[in-house]
Amino acid sequence: MLNNIAALIGGAAPAVGDYESIQTYTVGSGGAADISFSAIGTDWKHLQIRGISRSTDSAAYTQTKLTINGVTTNYTLHQLFADGGGTATAYGTTGQASTQFEAMTADTATASIYGATIIDILDYQSVNKYKTFRILAGYDANGSGRMALTSGMTTTNTNAVTSVTLTPRFGNFKQYSSFALYGIK
Repeated sequence: MLNNIAALIGGAAPAVGDYESIQTYTVGSGGAADISFSAIGTDWKHLQIRGISRSTDSAAYTQTKLTINGVTTNYTLHQLFADGGGTATAYGTTGQASTQFEAMTADTATASIYGATIIDILDYQSVNKYKTFRILAGYDANGSGRMALTSGMTTTNTNAVTSVTLTPRFGNFKQYSSFALYGIK
């Protein structure tokens, strides 16, 4: 299924054996204000982050912020999102402190419901272009829920990606939220 989605939104998908686990982070009982992957090597063409998450925020759902290399200026994004009621919305913005994406469940959601996220960071080592992100995120709450397709990029520098930080827009990551970083050959 993942390879089918990747093929639809950006060309041919890598073979299953082309993914290599780099780092995994699972939030402990105290929660976490952010999740960071650092000291990312140079052995791959692209990076992918897969995760499940939930926030301590009291809203129905919340967003997650993505920053690279500690840079907190000049991100741009385009987003298409929909809720369980069939309402779809498109959104775009520039000059942001991060790339934000929808669909992490908040503390008011049923306890067993976590949002799922797949983030692609394309050509992360290239120093000749801005870094581009593709993000698919969502959750199902037994017929309601939310899903979002987001594309974003940095527009301040072309440095290779050496660190990625994920932060809830509101609250903290709750216990059992988990993210894994993969390299794609």
